[in-house]
Amino acid sequence: MSGAVQGQKFSILFNWFDQDCDGQLSAGDLQATAKVFAQVARDEDHANVAAIHAAFGQWWQLLVEHADTDGDGQVSRTEFIAAMGDSVTAPEHFESAVMAIADAVMAAADTNADGVLSREEYVALYEVLGVSPEQSAPAFDRLDLDGDGVISHHEYRTAIVDFYLSTDPNAPGNYLLGPIAA
Repeated sequence: MSGAVQGQKFSILFNWFDQDCDGQLSAGDLQATAKVFAQVARDEDHANVAAIHAAFGQWWQLLVEHADTDGDGQVSRTEFIAAMGDSVTAPEHFESAVMAIADAVMAAADTNADGVLSREEYVALYEVLGVSPEQSAPAFDRLDLDGDGVISHHEYRTAIVDFYLSTDPNAPGNYLLGPIAA
């Protein structure tokens, strides 16, 4: 069951990253995904845009190194899911590939620079990323672990860790991209 939960989440992520919908990931797909994520940032927010692009570049390099088993410059769903579990989420890569994106995205989405995401900022962030407000608004409530009406940097990072690393089907972070099927 635990591997199935992660596999399901990684499959959802694969669909999200497969920007050209051809059933394979390529450098272009991850570059296009980075552009989508960078839309969260304000026009003058060059540092977070650069951090997002650099982290997606790091992620692609990990996929090429650990998942592109036939050397064709593409990563299949099966290769992606295996590499996510074996290398991208490994402690030596997780911060530079995944958490770097999360940190930059949170900083970019925090439009009033108060160090937290309000419900409005959170819903707007995920709407840019293609998640409907009908899914992101209830997710906000699950991710606001202390119930103070905002998502702190710690709570957001906890949600990202839940999504990528937790095998618990009820982990709050599983709702970042909408609910996963039970």
